[in-house]
Amino acid sequence: MKKGVLYGIISYVVWGLLPIFWKALESVRADVVFSHRIIWSFFFLSLYILLTKNVQPFINEFKQIFTNKKLTFAMIAASLFIGSNWLVFIWAVQNGYVVQASLGYYINPLMSILLGVIILKEPISHLQKLAVLLATVGVVYLTVSYNVFPWIALYLAGSFAIYGLLKKLANLNATYSLLIESLILFPLAIVYLTFQTGISFGFGSDLGINALLMATGIASIVPLLLFGMGVLYIPLSLVGILQYITPTLMLLLGVLLYGEPFTTSHLITFIFIWLSVILYVTSMYYGRNRRRA
Repeated sequence: MKKGVLYGIISYVVWGLLPIFWKALESVRADVVFSHRIIWSFFFLSLYILLTKNVQPFINEFKQIFTNKKLTFAMIAASLFIGSNWLVFIWAVQNGYVVQASLGYYINPLMSILLGVIILKEPISHLQKLAVLLATVGVVYLTVSYNVFPWIALYLAGSFAIYGLLKKLANLNATYSLLIESLILFPLAIVYLTFQTGISFGFGSDLGINALLMATGIASIVPLLLFGMGVLYIPLSLVGILQYITPTLMLLLGVLLYGEPFTTSHLITFIFIWLSVILYVTSMYYGRNRRRA
């Protein structure tokens, strides 16, 4: 249990601090950084599968997916959603929208609840209904009072929720499926990067930037692998609580480190969001207790 909590906390802290990494690459266009993230994620995940001697299980998973039309469609769709999520997030960080990105990851679990109700016909508690309502009020308030539609937050939350839904429906190994997603996007990233940057592939004379571009793959898979190890030892209800470490760190980075505006409108919106989070976590706690009973 303690080991699982430690792995979970570390993974969410790393995810929460990733804006620092993407900010360090703001001299490189977001689409180029994103393409490198796909390419190097594929490279390092492949290396990980090879070193851990999981090549045959991966091949078995690969065959299972691409001999089933529904699984093939789910994996292609999941690849497109997680790819677009990565791209929007990198662009948001590089362009000074870390606070809005954090809002998206606060909202994400509530989006997942809605998709579960609409698509999977899952039951929803009164506390969860109230949580979704409060989050909706917060987003609407920010749109009306601040006169800015938080499209970044909503897209990050929505795309990741749909990605999670597709992964749930496919019910595949997290590491293998991420490698397959990277494999699907890999040729597109290679072609796009070649078209945009030529044979340089976006590498320049700055060795530090070049090293960071190659490290985008490590930055992507390390927290995922830690998370995958953590969930083996801790209940999903605790995972649901720990996940709020990430947007909280992002919010603090955006306001305190990068000096992004945090107006009264933002504060009121986040109060609604935080209240909805409290209700969401409470509903998970009571739900777990009922299942135990």
